[in-house]
Amino acid sequence: MNPYTLFRWVIKIMRVFLNILLGLGLIFAYVKYLEYKGLYYPAKEILIYPSSAGISFKDIYITTQDNVKINGWFISNPKAKYTLLFFHGNAGNIGDRIDKLQLLYQAGLNIFIIDYRGFGKSRGRPSEPGFYRDAFAAYDYLLNTINVKPEQIVLYGESLGTAIAVDLAFHRKVKALILEDAFSCGWDMAVKIYPFLPGFIFSNSFDSLTKIKEINAQKLFIHSRDDEIVPFNLAKKLYDRAKGPKEFLETRGDHNNAFLSSQQSYISSISTFIEKL
Repeated sequence: MNPYTLFRWVIKIMRVFLNILLGLGLIFAYVKYLEYKGLYYPAKEILIYPSSAGISFKDIYITTQDNVKINGWFISNPKAKYTLLFFHGNAGNIGDRIDKLQLLYQAGLNIFIIDYRGFGKSRGRPSEPGFYRDAFAAYDYLLNTINVKPEQIVLYGESLGTAIAVDLAFHRKVKALILEDAFSCGWDMAVKIYPFLPGFIFSNSFDSLTKIKEINAQKLFIHSRDDEIVPFNLAKKLYDRAKGPKEFLETRGDHNNAFLSSQQSYISSISTFIEKL
């Protein structure tokens, strides 16, 4: 083969290689777009406040370690022995949880609920590492400003918020965990949402499965067999990996409304769980 022909072959191979790299880059960028758009659905405007349900609250702003200002509500309950630190799901904002906050207030709890960065009045942009920093800031606020002791804190995670609660319990001391609509890890959920893509290419791990086995706090899992978003088997997978003491409440109803469809068992189980702590 003469040098000119060899040179042409090298150029062709390099073009193919560069096209492959370009194609992989576009696929990766598209996956990142799907991951972000498919995971976070924040709403900026808060339409309903606890006062609309006759509950007094304090509007709180705290600053995270990376200097992001986040917003939350602190609801004081005169009957409370424990304070519930509430982490909501991946959509809306704290204003969309009023019905649930009412029920939890009736269970005799102080409640501190925050909006993650990028949600509601909180600044910043949603991200997994950012959410963990938001949780640390909320926890530190309870300890340092409200003077709540670690053994008086019960973490409540809802859907995506279960991963935030698990991560916080993995790094900080708490009394108990309540996990509603929990999932094992982000990769398992990614395969469920995008079955045509391998889960490992998604960067948001939300890996509760690895962390839960190291957490000694008491745990209550709540999940509906009718959940159309987070598969029931992923909650059971996480429950099976968790240390005891642990309980599992099976409810009925769709992902967003099972706590209302199964309201009696929901509030009764939570109240009993809290009383036994």
